[in-house]
This record gives sequence, C-alpha cells and structure tokens, in this order.
Amino acid sequence: MDDDNKPLIGDIAEEVPQETADETPAESGGSVKKHSGFSSKLGFVLAAAGSAVGLGNLWRFPYLAAKYGGGIFLLCYIALAVTIGFTLLVLEIAIGRKTGKSVIGAFTSLNKKFKWFGFMCLFVPVIIVPYYSVIGGWVVRYFFAFVGGSDQLLGANADVAMSGEFFNAFISNPWQPILFFLIFAAATVLIVVFGVQKGIERISKILMPLLAIIAVFLMIYVMCQPGALEGVKKFFVPDFSEFSFATLLAALGQLFYSMSLAMCIMITYGSYMKKSASITKSARQISICDTCFAIVSALIIIPSIYALTANPGDVMQSSGPSLMFVQLPAVFHTLPGGRVIGAIFFLLVFFAALTSSISLVEAIVSVLRENLHWSRLKSCLVVFAFIIVVGSLSSLGFGPLSVISIAGMTILDILDYVSNSILMPVVAIITCLLTGHFMDTHTLLDEIGFRKGGGYRKYFLIMVRYIAPICMLAILVCNVLQFIFPAIFKF
Repeated sequence: MDDDNKPLIGDIAEEVPQETADETPAESGGSVKKHSGFSSKLGFVLAAAGSAVGLGNLWRFPYLAAKYGGGIFLLCYIALAVTIGFTLLVLEIAIGRKTGKSVIGAFTSLNKKFKWFGFMCLFVPVIIVPYYSVIGGWVVRYFFAFVGGSDQLLGANADVAMSGEFFNAFISNPWQPILFFLIFAAATVLIVVFGVQKGIERISKILMPLLAIIAVFLMIYVMCQPGALEGVKKFFVPDFSEFSFATLLAALGQLFYSMSLAMCIMITYGSYMKKSASITKSARQISICDTCFAIVSALIIIPSIYALTANPGDVMQSSGPSLMFVQLPAVFHTLPGGRVIGAIFFLLVFFAALTSSISLVEAIVSVLRENLHWSRLKSCLVVFAFIIVVGSLSSLGFGPLSVISIAGMTILDILDYVSNSILMPVVAIITCLLTGHFMDTHTLLDEIGFRKGGGYRKYFLIMVRYIAPICMLAILVCNVLQFIFPAIFKF
C-alpha cells in the first residue's frame, strides 16, 4: 500500500520506505495505474501551475517583453499560449493520464519503438534541475541579504555597480554559493520525499496562494510609485511597428519556460491525475494561472524600473542574472522601505523557484521508482546526490572551474543551452510526430474528451500533426544558427 494514503507520522525514515514503486505496468496503450495521485482537482491544478510558475516568469518574461516591444510581445505570447501552448499542455497531460506512467513507460505504452524517446525526454529535467538549484541558491542568498540589511548589497547608496560587485564576488566564491545551493536543493528533495499528496500537493496548496498574495501586493506597491504608469503603458499598449519575426520567435520560445512543456513534468503530473477531472478545463486553469503570474511579474519589474531609473530601456536589456541580481536590488534600494520590499520580492522568487524545482525532481523520481522499483526515499537520495555533484560543478564554474567554457559559456550556461535551446524543442517535435503520426491519435483525443466529429477534435489534430511541430522546428533551427553564427543571426 502506498504511504500517500496513510496518516503522516512525521518520521521520514519510517514513512517513506513503505512507499514502493508498486505500479502495475499497463498494457500497451492502456490506462491502468495503481500509484497514488493528487487527492483533488484543485491539488493537481495548483501543483501543475506551481511547476509552470518559476524563474522564467519572474525575470525572463519581463525581460523579453521589454526587449521585444512590450505590448506587441504580450499580444504575440497570449496568442501563441492559447493555441500552440495550450495544445501541447493538453497533449502532455493526456499522455500521462492515458498511460498512468512516468515518461519512459508512457512513450513505451504509446509505441514500443519509442522507448528510447522516453530516455531522451528524461535528460531534460536531469540536466535542468542541478543548475536550476544553483540559481535557487542565489535567490536564498539574496533573501537573507535583504533580511539582514540591504546595505550588504549596496552600501549607503543605490549603486548598480556596487550591486554587481556583490553578485560577482558571491558567485565567484568557491564555497558560499554551494552552501546556499545545498539549502535550496535539500528543501526541494525533502518535499518530494513526502510523496505526491503529503509533499507536492500539500506544499503547492500553501505556496501558490502565498505567491499570488505576495505578487499582487508588490505589483500594487510598485505601480503606485511616481512614473510607474509609463512602464505599464509600455507593457500593455502594442506598437505594431515593433513587430518582427524575432518577436514571434521569442514569444514562442517563452512557452517552454512558462508552461513547463517538454520537460516530462506534465506527463508525470498527468499520470497522477484523477479520471474524473477534465483535462481541458484543468489545462485552461493552469494556463490562466501561469499567464496571469507572468503578467503580474512584468508589472512588478517593468514599472519599477521605469519609475526609478534614468535609462529604463538600457536596464531592461539586461537579461538573466544581471537583471534579477544586479539591477533589481539597486531599484528596490531606492524604494521607501526598500529593504522589506527586496526581502519580500526574493521570498516570492524563492517560492516560485521551489515549486518548479519540485516538479523537476518528481519527474526523475517517478522514473526511478517505476523502472527500478526503488522506494521514494531511496530514489530521492540518489537524485539528491546527483544534484549535489552536477550542481556543485555548475556553481564552481563561476570560480575555480571558470577555465572550463565553450564559446564563452560557463558550465551552467552550457547546461542551460543544451536543455532549453536544443533538447526541449527536439522533445516537443518528436512528441507531436509520435502522437500525431505513429499511433492512433484518436485514443488520446478520447482521453481528452473531445467529441467525435467535433471542431475541437479536428483543430487539435491539425495543431499536433502540422502547426506545432513546424513552429518548434523553427525555434530549433534559429537557436542552432544563432549559436553557430552569432554575428549573422541575431534573433
């Protein structure tokens, strides 16, 4: 009997080993599943939305929105999210619930010839979770820095240069980043150890409402600052003269980050989904939660920079670590009560990063339990050991191992590029081709609940078989061309 159905007794060592990977393999194309799942429809939606809401929403979406025209980028993103993004989300959830298995078993059930593809899919979370935990550790460090006093970051003045010095000194330190990385990774694995219901679902029901409350509070606070409305206008009013292929491509690429697509996550969570729940309704709720959070995140970051910096355009060109860990601390320092606001913001980022990392770890753990028949505790400990090894290498890549680089990229950058720019588009393409051309697609359509002969059924078939794979192929080709010929192809 799975321990997710037993009372919580508080002793992990006693509790977890009782939860064994006792799933009975379903017949090819079947939907039998005996492992525990989410206890409610709300639990599934919050956990899946928590997976989608992560660092990509908090720094990548606002950065791309500002870089690619604000309102026109938002318009393109929403249009793509409700078409291609929603289709892929529904498809992955349906694959998981139909087969009742983790990613390797799921694709083997759909077509035995594609078992190899399940292993390819698994590489995505395996590569992402170690370096994602490193960045999560950076967030933990900044939270404590603001709690302890933002002067640690900026001294007496709001100086971006000083903030940059703090960040560079921190990540180049051999051991301090590893300490905070271990804190973040341990928190992630500990939650997964408790299982689907008492771990993932329970923490999602707590963190997601907290995320919403904190995000809305920060948005309202920032938008009340003088000059903030210029940032709001930039974000919401589309300027069609700024539309380009690069804008469309950037919005399409953001779908992967924002909706946790091609990461094994939605297939894994789908396998825990109750049969009584509506896939399309749940996917719609997940999409709405994710998109709203991305918009709120942009309304925290963009207006604050427009209100409190002399050159907002230049600041918003800063991507990734530079935006979140250098520019924003300087911005918060200028706000009334900036120390408190900065601490609240990085608490928000920590919660968002944690909900995403939990889903990545669960995707790997589910495969180990199903295929190797390990207990949840053993699977989590093995994954934790792997995260420590690879994550430490990623962290040290900014210090002692900085000599290791490819095309100027650190170890963390390399892992990020391989997973997000290469593997994820490839996984999305093959998923569409497999389900659209190499199996009876109508079995998945029946699982989703589309009425036979209905317009939605035909629309879904066209999206999966033709439109989505072509769009994903465009992303892949552009990513490769930009890497090989950076001076020529600048998307």
